[in-house]
Amino acid sequence: MTECVIDFCGERCVALGSGGAWFPAHGTLVVSDLHLGKSERMARRGGAMLPPYECAETLERLGKDIARTGPSCVICLGDSFDDDAAAEALGPDAHARITAFQQGREWVWISGNHDPAPHRFGGAAASQVALGRLLLRHIAEDGAAPGEVSGHYHPKAQLSLHRGRVSRPCFLFDAVRMILPAYGTYTGGLDWCAAPLRALFPSQAFAVLTGPAPCMVPRPARTAARRAS
Repeated sequence: MTECVIDFCGERCVALGSGGAWFPAHGTLVVSDLHLGKSERMARRGGAMLPPYECAETLERLGKDIARTGPSCVICLGDSFDDDAAAEALGPDAHARITAFQQGREWVWISGNHDPAPHRFGGAAASQVALGRLLLRHIAEDGAAPGEVSGHYHPKAQLSLHRGRVSRPCFLFDAVRMILPAYGTYTGGLDWCAAPLRALFPSQAFAVLTGPAPCMVPRPARTAARRAS
């Protein structure tokens, strides 16, 4: 099984093992934090020299999700590009793939803190978008009404099992909000028990771990949090 169904604020969300969120009632695929061009940005700024394959791998995964779900709309939930220069540096193959993905469907780029106006790649740009009972934006807001869907934090769950520790990007949600995992390669993650996520989910929260067999688990009430790698 490569998906897990979440009933969230009256909407059916299919959490895909890739980290994408499929809303079948609206024909909409939502992905967050692709961070395309991250390896180029890190090299440009003198950081770690990462293999320059993250863009191709992320777009390959996105292409498979589009082929699988056949969406009439794709919403990229912010930080689709690692910065403006990284977006400009994307090669012709990446441009061509993005253009092909957009053919015959609506495409929305939500503004992120890394890419405030990523409209140069076609589609529409917006600060937030309503989807049925839901409101989609990049960063969760304090006091948001039930139905907020966002990204930005790259939540990552860590579980201790009898065979060892498991660490995976995850969807994190409660009765008010849902935060999607980072979809891009090389994005890292923030522990699901870290203080910023505790503040946004002060009581019971649940996670869907991504991967070949997505599964839903409750977040521990109390545990030591650390930055996940």
